[in-house]
Amino acid sequence: MRIQLLALLFLAYTPSYTQPASKTPNIVLIFLDDVGNGDLSSTGALSYSTPVIDQLASEGLRFTNYLAVQAVCSASRAGLLTGCYPNRIGFSGALGPNSKVGIHADEMTMGELVRQKGYMTAIVGKWHLGDAHQFLPLQNGFDEYFGIPYSNDM
Repeated sequence: MRIQLLALLFLAYTPSYTQPASKTPNIVLIFLDDVGNGDLSSTGALSYSTPVIDQLASEGLRFTNYLAVQAVCSASRAGLLTGCYPNRIGFSGALGPNSKVGIHADEMTMGELVRQKGYMTAIVGKWHLGDAHQFLPLQNGFDEYFGIPYSNDM
């Protein structure tokens, strides 16, 4: 009994050490159609200014070596969101309104992947990856969506 009491007192007066909670970084991924080097002031544009994008570029992680896996928006978006070569998953060009294709349910998207790590996910802007219900952002790993399924430039 005496040993148990001493052990209890020892534990009660021993400072507890905890690991600091790991902070997961916020992720903001900006994907723009038809933008090249020199189209933003942070990449050398001289005829106009993009101060908010410049601030994000200077304070965040910036990727300057890149390759677009396709030259059109639907296919390059599918490649970015799935990590797959677009032709392998059925995207070889831009999808038109009322297309019958989109990201297959078996393909994991970036939204689904980060959601598994506890992130809340949102997508804002043009989706352009199919407008049938099963192809929309809320069925592909995104908690929130504010945007349009296609742009009007097709």
